Amino acid sequence: FIVIVSAHTLPVDEDWLANLVQPLHDAQTAMVYGRQLGGPSSKFSETRDMQRTFGPQRQILSPPRFFANNANSGIRKDLWHEHPFDETLLGLEDIEWAKYWMERDYNVVYEPQAALYHIHEESWWQVRRRYFREAVAARRIGIKGVPQALMSPIKESARTLTDLGHLLLTKGAPHNEGRSKAEKTREAIMFRYNKSVGTVKGLLDRSADQDADVRHDILFDRSGQAVVIRGVRKAVLETVPIPDIRPGEVLIRVAYEAVCATDLEIYKGTLGYYQNGTAQYPITPGHEFSGSVVAYGTNVDNLKMGDPVVVECIQSCGECEDCQRENFLGCRQRSELGVIGRNGGYAEYVTVPGKFVHRLPADIDPVAACLCEPLAVAIKGMKRLRRTWRQKERKDSKSCAVVGAGPLGHLCARVLAHWGHQVTIFDRAQQRLDYFSDSGIATAQDLSGIDRFDNIIEATGSPDALDAILRLSRAGTSILLLGLPYAHRNFTFESIVAYDKIIIGSVGSSAKHFKMAIEMLPRIDTHAFSQKILPLADFKKAWQLAETQQYLKIILAAH
Repeated sequence: FIVIVSAHTLPVDEDWLANLVQPLHDAQTAMVYGRQLGGPSSKFSETRDMQRTFGPQRQILSPPRFFANNANSGIRKDLWHEHPFDETLLGLEDIEWAKYWMERDYNVVYEPQAALYHIHEESWWQVRRRYFREAVAARRIGIKGVPQALMSPIKESARTLTDLGHLLLTKGAPHNEGRSKAEKTREAIMFRYNKSVGTVKGLLDRSADQDADVRHDILFDRSGQAVVIRGVRKAVLETVPIPDIRPGEVLIRVAYEAVCATDLEIYKGTLGYYQNGTAQYPITPGHEFSGSVVAYGTNVDNLKMGDPVVVECIQSCGECEDCQRENFLGCRQRSELGVIGRNGGYAEYVTVPGKFVHRLPADIDPVAACLCEPLAVAIKGMKRLRRTWRQKERKDSKSCAVVGAGPLGHLCARVLAHWGHQVTIFDRAQQRLDYFSDSGIATAQDLSGIDRFDNIIEATGSPDALDAILRLSRAGTSILLLGLPYAHRNFTFESIVAYDKIIIGSVGSSAKHFKMAIEMLPRIDTHAFSQKILPLADFKKAWQLAETQQYLKIILAAH
């Protein structure tokens, strides 16, 4: 026997395989296919179609009802050798195969006890393309034609009304519990529309069957959705090709992407790199993301398919004199993911050099994993701060102030507290300070007590905050600057020199800081970062929310 399942499926129970294979022991059975169910992320109307197609009753199919489905099936190996699948079809090779043997008096059995969850996470363009392929194949097999093309809009319109009625009459959330009924209503209309358009075009368009290049493009769809910033305040969600993977590169399926202030600065054109010509549009932004490996090129031996991963933002050549000295920011060939020269994580798929990819432990939440990049930035900065402490005192508890309770400041406070230091975090927004209740971290809304601390981390980028820290901090204070961008100000260095103050600047991170961040992440409380998750298509709404500072972090779900 040969058992065939789609890659994006999951058995409902441990008896799935036994139940699927059992009917094949009958010599007259050529094929058996099992039940398919939708999951929490499935499209509402597609799940309704599965309920209509894959019911609870076992069936033995006979002509002229030709049907099968290879997303969950088993077939006779000897019969397959005699008549293999028709690989020239754009789809429905399973139905063609079943039809061939049913016309020769073999049975096709539907076995509902062999059930799988079948998860399609497709864009609307991909939904349309799938039904187009299947319609082209159905016309060629001879099971559908022009009459079905004319009926399809009527049929799908009726099912749209049925779906919407089911939504309205069902209390609570009948499906996809993470989405509102309004979202499911829009989803139902979009699914039915794209299914109908794809089906009609496939049944009426004969070019796909006649043109080998067209067939190849349809079969080997290497594209995905990505946010592309094409200029100042010009950003759109586009279907873009997935680049071929070169030696040493990894293709990652993005799971979650966290919105960073840098993304908005690129969009607005205010980021210095775009003002001085270091970086150019177009660019897909995003450098705080998690995902999984779906493919890799030669010379990648530290990863395997399906590995959960995160990726370093700053990507240097690794060979120049600066790189050899671990001065990666000095590398003239460096790129920055989603910022300079390399597209980032606001996409369904991203291709990156494998040497900058870090495998995650299986138990790390992929939403929280988005924080590995800013956490690595925070750790790098604080390690630079620790260098100012005398060697024999580095293990002692220090009095530390963090100015700014945004994402970076929040992480700094959590890490310092985890390391055993006494921490106070300052911010004008009480909502951000409330995240630290019961944490042991003190909070304050003004800088009047900033002179009590030996170590200060400035994480706002505000020139007013920096000016106050420089003036009010006491003698001998070490001041770490993590905020960007600081505006131009006229000031004197006299207060720094005269009072033995130390100024440390820090930006970005490297591989060793990512490794520390991955180890640190499960040890600190990050629940405040995951309170608002939106689909990738809502990136502009996410940017608007990020500017309101209503949430500590906005996260986009790419799939």
